[in-house]
Amino acid sequence: MTEQVTFWFDATCPFCWQTSRWIKEVEKVRDIEVEWVPMSLSVLNDGRDLPSDYLSAMEAAWGPARVFAKVKQEHPGKVDELYTAMGTMIHAQHQGGKKGYGAYSDIVAAALDEVGVPATCAEVADTTDADDLLRGYHATAMDAVGDDVGTPVLKLGDTAFFGPVITRVPTGEEAGKLFDASVTLAGFPHFFEIKRSRTEDPRV
Repeated sequence: MTEQVTFWFDATCPFCWQTSRWIKEVEKVRDIEVEWVPMSLSVLNDGRDLPSDYLSAMEAAWGPARVFAKVKQEHPGKVDELYTAMGTMIHAQHQGGKKGYGAYSDIVAAALDEVGVPATCAEVADTTDADDLLRGYHATAMDAVGDDVGTPVLKLGDTAFFGPVITRVPTGEEAGKLFDASVTLAGFPHFFEIKRSRTEDPRV
């Protein structure tokens, strides 16, 4: 039976990117159907007292998130492909970590062009026109998992979790086994979290 998966993502988050690439590997070895839904670290941190350097990163993250909200609404079948294109530029090609409003504009434009999504979708990046839409998508993640989380949020069946947080992407049957274990944990209604201190950054 096909396993239904919902994956909420922020395109600028390297941890989210690693988990998403694992799910793309799982697609090759397990019968799953993934819905990709934007959420936003900028929305999550909106109004919080943050260090200036992180605040600048959150300013930059608004643009891609707004564009994904627009694409999800108008071209939902392109979200997966666009995330792969934009994420590859940001993470695999080491163009992430940008600061300030509009910092990802060139990447957004290039990714839209690569996957054939109208360039007009980029017009919302530096305005608040899509903010209600983005906040709505973000709220579906928070409703599913709770407030004390970041990205990614992954829903397996009826249960959503933050994570799994991984720094390296398993492939083949190893990816499938990690997915099977995640489904097993999600299937136990009284399981809530596993956590340990992280000793390395994502190895993209």
